[in-house]
Amino acid sequence: MASKTLHFPSARHLHQLYASREENLAVIEKHLGVTLVSRDDWLQIDGPDAAIAQTESLLGFLNEARTQGVQIRSTDLTRFVEMIARGESDQLKELFGKPLVVATNRKTIVPKTLGQKLYLQSIQTHSLVFGIGPAGTGKTYLAMAAAVSALLKNQVQRIILTRPAVEAGEALGFLPGDLNEKILPYLRPLYDAMGDMLDNEDVARLTEKGVIEIAPLAYMRGRTLSNAFIILDEAQNTTPEQMMMFLTRLGEESRMVVTGDITQIDLPRAKQSGLLEVQRILRDVPGIEFHQFSGADVVRHPLVLKIIEAYERYKNPIAGDESGSTR
Repeated sequence: MASKTLHFPSARHLHQLYASREENLAVIEKHLGVTLVSRDDWLQIDGPDAAIAQTESLLGFLNEARTQGVQIRSTDLTRFVEMIARGESDQLKELFGKPLVVATNRKTIVPKTLGQKLYLQSIQTHSLVFGIGPAGTGKTYLAMAAAVSALLKNQVQRIILTRPAVEAGEALGFLPGDLNEKILPYLRPLYDAMGDMLDNEDVARLTEKGVIEIAPLAYMRGRTLSNAFIILDEAQNTTPEQMMMFLTRLGEESRMVVTGDITQIDLPRAKQSGLLEVQRILRDVPGIEFHQFSGADVVRHPLVLKIIEAYERYKNPIAGDESGSTR
């Protein structure tokens, strides 16, 4: 048995590395076979030399995540520990070898959770990525940031943003106004996110020139989208036929991101969600990445996470009972 004590700039700094939850220290002890004692700004590690080295490596990765602006959550820490225990340190080195930053004209965007970082990394390395998870996880916002960054770097020639126009109990034909006025409410969130990253004048100019296109999903039919960064938002409201139609629009030198929340399906009960079906069909196709966000990736008001968890418990009471806890 050996012992090593690590010192940190402050007690707060140390506590942030294990999400300020004492039970997370027990998770490290269980998986890595060490005993941990934390006092003020230091952490003592007792155990075999190899286990101490693993624990020190883990804390190094956690510290690097903190330095890069990632908020360490309990779920992130558990994932780190399990990867270290499986001998997957090289994957963590690759993940945190350099900060992952997306630069746009108006702001620099940094992923705030491990899930967001993995998602953004997938977008940069795969031609087709599905981002699936609850509201507030940044799945659409980060995809938008990646699209704007790719356009500014001349990696693509245009950005195409689309959503299915699913009516909340009303047909578009009965809504007042011309076609643009009818579809604007469905596309407004995409305009708002774009306005965070580009000046309004630039958005208007690029939209007028066709460099940025924001349109309902129906407008994609029959087209081949080449040299473009294409985002399909609210994909849980596509039918299987619409999903296949959209995915087969992918042209040369293009990248595609599909985002959605399978708990917010607004389709009529008789229609199946294309987002649910596509996971079964394309799960094992090389070059396609499915990224699942969880409540731990929510970066909105802390109450949003609690609301999501409460709904999950309400919809799955048996799962909560079987686990011995309802979180």
